[in-house]
Amino acid sequence: MRSAPYEFPEESPIEQLEERRHRLERQISQDIKFEPDILLRAKQDFMKTDSATDLDQAPKELYPERELVPEREYQRVTISGEEKCGVPFTDLLDAAKCVVKALFIREKYISLSMQSFCRTTARYLQEELGGRPLDLNTFEEMPESSVSADATVHPPVSETHPYEVLDPASMPPGLGYTCKMVDGVVHVYTQNSSELDLPYPDLQEYIADMNMMMALIINGPVKSFCYRRLQYLSSKFQMHILLNEMKELAAQKKVPHRDFYNIRKVDTHIHASSCMNQKHLLRFIKRAMKKYPGEIVHVEQGRGQTLSEVFESMNLTAFDLSVDTLDMHADRNTFHRFDKFNSKYNPIGESILREIFIKTDNHVEGKYFGHMIKEVMADLEESKYQNVELRLSIYGRSRDEWDKLAEWAVKHKVYSDNVRWLVQVPRLFDVYHTKKQLSNFQEMLENIFMPLFEVTVNPSSHPQLHLFLEHVVGFDSVDDESKPEHHIFNLDSPKPVNWTEEDNPPYSYYLYYMYANMTVLNHLRRQRNLNSFVLRPHCGEAGPIHHLVSGFMLSENISHGLLLRKAPVLQYLYYLAQIGIAMSPLSNNSLFLSYHRNPLPEYLSRGLMVSLSTDDPLQFHFTKTIKIQGIKEKTYIRVAYRFETLCEELNLITQAVRSEELETVEEQGSLCMGAGPARR
Repeated sequence: MRSAPYEFPEESPIEQLEERRHRLERQISQDIKFEPDILLRAKQDFMKTDSATDLDQAPKELYPERELVPEREYQRVTISGEEKCGVPFTDLLDAAKCVVKALFIREKYISLSMQSFCRTTARYLQEELGGRPLDLNTFEEMPESSVSADATVHPPVSETHPYEVLDPASMPPGLGYTCKMVDGVVHVYTQNSSELDLPYPDLQEYIADMNMMMALIINGPVKSFCYRRLQYLSSKFQMHILLNEMKELAAQKKVPHRDFYNIRKVDTHIHASSCMNQKHLLRFIKRAMKKYPGEIVHVEQGRGQTLSEVFESMNLTAFDLSVDTLDMHADRNTFHRFDKFNSKYNPIGESILREIFIKTDNHVEGKYFGHMIKEVMADLEESKYQNVELRLSIYGRSRDEWDKLAEWAVKHKVYSDNVRWLVQVPRLFDVYHTKKQLSNFQEMLENIFMPLFEVTVNPSSHPQLHLFLEHVVGFDSVDDESKPEHHIFNLDSPKPVNWTEEDNPPYSYYLYYMYANMTVLNHLRRQRNLNSFVLRPHCGEAGPIHHLVSGFMLSENISHGLLLRKAPVLQYLYYLAQIGIAMSPLSNNSLFLSYHRNPLPEYLSRGLMVSLSTDDPLQFHFTKTIKIQGIKEKTYIRVAYRFETLCEELNLITQAVRSEELETVEEQGSLCMGAGPARR
């Protein structure tokens, strides 16, 4: 039965013939390099095939046919003929060489730091260009296992709480190594004072690679080529939707017990201090005022203040409080005003309430904040299908920040199977330096990274931190990207120990030293069979374009990426490398870019790896229900389309580079043959 009058029956002989044509053509193009002579004749015969009878009578050895899953068969759009990319071959060759060079640069830094690089892209770089085997052994692919419809998909519940095992005897033994920061990067030494071989990127090489990337993204022919390819990807996706929308919908309906509400969702960009909505925070404050009115929550000039006294000093009672009184919703007044947005974290505009309720380090040791986070976790566990990666802050002002944060998590048992942690480092060195809290930038780096090396070398020295780090997945770099940068990162830049200026170091300076120390730390932790970390900074929300260059080279994923819409070369590179971009249209709407101009739909149509994230529900949401027009990448058809399109783009650039290499080899061979008799 047809569900609509304009649908053709599935047994249409024309459709069957076209599908078999495409299937054979794809098979021939995939196997041409293995049996060139036979398959060349097969292709010539194939072009003469005009009917289903001809296809049925074709010799099987010429047309090897693979079994295909029916759901993965769909209408494909192909382009044939010479110069099918729309630019002359010389321009294609120049652009392809630049793009391939950029991908190799990213692969170098990502593999060095033990982060994950797209396997499809890596395969093309390795196999098609005949390069060295890429270092992907650390990220071996898990074998697929068949799952029955009745099988459970929920993780098993642990019998003991992960923060309860605090016995130092159960932890890995100490190694007796010592750690010292030299020129902004931690070095580890054995007991006999020999340095461990823990690699990290050379600063001179990094600056050279970054300059090369900066030159590449402003190269005119490369910009034109990448812009054309992005336009082609958008148009191809629209054609795919036009041809396959009904098939995708039918395939989607065949999946039992799965729709938008009960598929796995992971919020990869959300800050812990604003992970609750305003109503939740309001109810919690009222509950705390009723339950703990006499608890001392703040010390002012040596005198303790109870919770009720704090509100009395503001002439407020629980009855007076409302969502409007809290005044934490980001409105149009915060547009391009990051300072006003930051002030929205203060309930009722009072920083003392922020310290009491949404800080981990305060007079009550983060008790209220811990309880509130656990309520959010309970909501996630009840929904079953929602997971989040909450961001907690380490500022780098003192060496004990990590221990205090870990103590907060362990003491209040702030843990859920649905939650993992990222640690965000605000780029506020200039503020701390002005307040005389830090003397130089290296001191800030030491406060951030030295405790991590100490607990890795000897877990029993920081037992709570050791347990906490098992649930930390990576680092984030946060702050207002639109701030003007008065310094360009180059070889003449001061070393971290000599950075004593009032100006803040530039974004790329922060990111390089975070990346370098994380790389050394990952190698050390891998030697001890401990979990490693990734770098996933806020990047490309505003500010100069070189932020996205640093993110491309050093980061596994980024958050925001709005400025990619203005940089076609970088956007195309982010697509080819399949770099994850966590986007937050509601957040951008209140800060930097109005909702209707957000590039998320455009990125999605072109195939960039995007996800929707909430960023700050406290500022942007009114309820705990997330209302999203879903990113529908659910069916086998869509997955097959994305994979095949990516492979076509990678094949286009790698074959262009490969063809030049072959021509060079042939020319050298002919020169040698021509020069042979003369040498005799």
